[in-house]
Amino acid sequence: MATHDNGFRRETFNQRLLQEFYDSYDEELEMELDDLRFSAGDSGQSDDAKAFRHRYFRELLHLQGELVKLQEWVMRTGHRMVILFEGRDAAGKGGVIKRITQRLNPRTCRVAALPAPNDREKTQWYFQRYIAHLPAAGEMVLFDRSWYNRAGVERVMGFCNAAEVEEFYRSVPEFEKMLTRSGIQIVKYWFSITDEEQELRFLSRIHDPLKQWKLSPMDLESRRRWEDYTEAKEEMLARSHIAEAPWWVVQGVDKKRARLNCISHLLQQVPYEESEQKTIMLPMRERHEDYRRAPVPEHMVVPEKY
Repeated sequence: MATHDNGFRRETFNQRLLQEFYDSYDEELEMELDDLRFSAGDSGQSDDAKAFRHRYFRELLHLQGELVKLQEWVMRTGHRMVILFEGRDAAGKGGVIKRITQRLNPRTCRVAALPAPNDREKTQWYFQRYIAHLPAAGEMVLFDRSWYNRAGVERVMGFCNAAEVEEFYRSVPEFEKMLTRSGIQIVKYWFSITDEEQELRFLSRIHDPLKQWKLSPMDLESRRRWEDYTEAKEEMLARSHIAEAPWWVVQGVDKKRARLNCISHLLQQVPYEESEQKTIMLPMRERHEDYRRAPVPEHMVVPEKY
C-alpha cells in the first residue's frame, strides 16, 4: 500500500513539475501575445487546463488594455504611483511585474529592482537610496522588492541587528504617510505561496538550464529558513499595515490566476477614466526625383539563417 501511495505522489509531483515547465514557456509565448498559437504546447494537459490557458491569455490582453488606459490617465492627470511587490523567493513577483509593464510606455512606467547596498549606501539613512526612484508627476514606479527588505531578507539573514529592525518599524509608517501626504499613492502586494510550491519552483529552476540563473545562494538559504521568513513576514504585515498604505495579499500558488487577480485588483485602486483618443493621420511621405537609396554593403548585412 505504501509503495502505491509513493507512486501516486511521484506521479502527481511529476505532473505539477510538467505544469511548471508549461507555465515557464508560456511566459515566452506571452511576449508575442498577438500571435495566439497554443497547439504545440497543449499535449499532456487536461481539457480544463487547456481551456483555462486560452481564457488566461484573453483575460490578460483585456487587463493589459485597461492598464494602458490607466497609464494614459496617470500621465494626463499628473498622478504619482508606487507599487511594491514583496513575497518569498519564487513567489511570482517578477512574473506579474512583466505582465503589468509589457505593453506600457517605459518612459513613464518603470521598474526599480535595487541591488544590495554598496559600502557608501550602508552608511546612509536607510530609506535614502529608495527616494531617488520615487515617481515624478505622471509616472508609475514598480518596486521589485523595496524598503521592506529590512523587515525580511536583512532581518532573517542577519544583515541588520534587532535595533535597526525596530527603528525600521518606527520609521516606515511615518515614511509612507509622508509620501501619501505629498500625493504619492502607495499600493503594497505580498505574494503568498505554500512551502510545497516554493520547493517545486526551486526544483524546476535547478533542473531547467534556462532558469538556473534565477537561483542564488541567498535563494537556497531562504529555502532552509522558511520558518524564520514566515515569522518575519507575519510581523511585517501586522506592523506596517496602515490605512494610508495597506497590504494586499495575493494567493500565488497558481501563477496565472495570481497575475490576473493582482492586475485586476490594481486597476480597482485608481479612479482612472478613459480619455478620448485623437484621430491620428499618417502624413504623406515627401518624394524627390533625385533621391536614390544607397545599397547596404554585403559585409554589413546580417545573414538570413531563418
